[in-house]
Amino acid sequence: MAENFKMVAKTLFGMEDLLAEELRNLGASAIEIGVRNVSFEGDTGFMYKANLCCRTAIKILKPITGFNVFKEEDLYKKIYAIPWENYMNSKGSLAVDATVFSKYFTHSQYIALKTKDAIVDRFRDKEGVRPDVDLDHPTLRINVHIDRNICTISLDSSGQSLHKRGYKVANTLAPINEVLAAGMILKTGWSGQCDFLDPMCGGGTIVAEAAMIACNIPANLNKDEFGFETWPDFDVDLYETIEDAALKKIREFHFKIRGFDRDRISLKKAQENIAAANLSEFITLEHQDFFESAKLEEKPLFIVFNPPYDERIAIDDIEQFYGNIGNTLKRNYADTQAWMITSNLEALKYVGLRPSRKVKLFNGKLESRFVKYEIYAGSKKASKQ
Repeated sequence: MAENFKMVAKTLFGMEDLLAEELRNLGASAIEIGVRNVSFEGDTGFMYKANLCCRTAIKILKPITGFNVFKEEDLYKKIYAIPWENYMNSKGSLAVDATVFSKYFTHSQYIALKTKDAIVDRFRDKEGVRPDVDLDHPTLRINVHIDRNICTISLDSSGQSLHKRGYKVANTLAPINEVLAAGMILKTGWSGQCDFLDPMCGGGTIVAEAAMIACNIPANLNKDEFGFETWPDFDVDLYETIEDAALKKIREFHFKIRGFDRDRISLKKAQENIAAANLSEFITLEHQDFFESAKLEEKPLFIVFNPPYDERIAIDDIEQFYGNIGNTLKRNYADTQAWMITSNLEALKYVGLRPSRKVKLFNGKLESRFVKYEIYAGSKKASKQ
């Protein structure tokens, strides 16, 4: 029987509960929620599955050792002592990411450099050959985490961040992170039970993530390569078994997913991205100004969107723009749950609707609010009755 080991899944702020639930549903044990991370236990096959299937994970790390450290010399010596030849070949390449929360160490890039020096010096001293550094496609990606005086060294099983799903072939201005988009949809409670609309779809990220959620398609099915695929102990047969099992859980979807955008260039890019994700049969894209649109059918609808904040995309009259959002929802979208994310907290006041829920999230470095508006058919009181 395969042996379980501890892993740490990194995520975005506010997504920790969602990620813990995903891991629980996949079969993880010993789940503990942290800040922007969830620790858990599983075997090698589960590590493969978590990378393939988790929608709200950015990285799946496999800790290999931990130690106390107070100065640079200690760090160098203890990293040098790790048997790195068990994890990579001297002819391979490496990259080091470091995160530091300590009064003893204040510069993460310097810690990454010292770690790299210790590893390549060990190979040179023992084998006469030093591995290369490759920041983009290394054979082994290493994570160093220092919290006060406790240093944890982990192998990064994901490689490139898991938000890079592999379907984003055409970029638009101010695209939303795929993990953030998936997490937002999961927070709404929508899982394919009714029609779905992104009325300002840009490059199509939200509708793509919605289609994968509705059909239970593994989040990272289109990813070119995971970090663990270049490890010496990678079991390709086990991975293919895990992938086949996940593919058998894909389900049918019987509602509509639509995306609007008034910019034809953005819409064309969205079409390219959705085609690259093999999701074109589930998503309809329309050249449409949301403010001139109306709900087509008298049945429940979920709306999730990421309007401009007047940050990276300028808006001439931000008050009017956000006022139009509220007016369009109120007049033309009865019996709808509408959710939107924005970092422009002042502009939210001009929507003119009372949000029934506000969730603090970050879009990149921008502190944002993900807000819910419940649009009833008739009055709220009549709808409840």
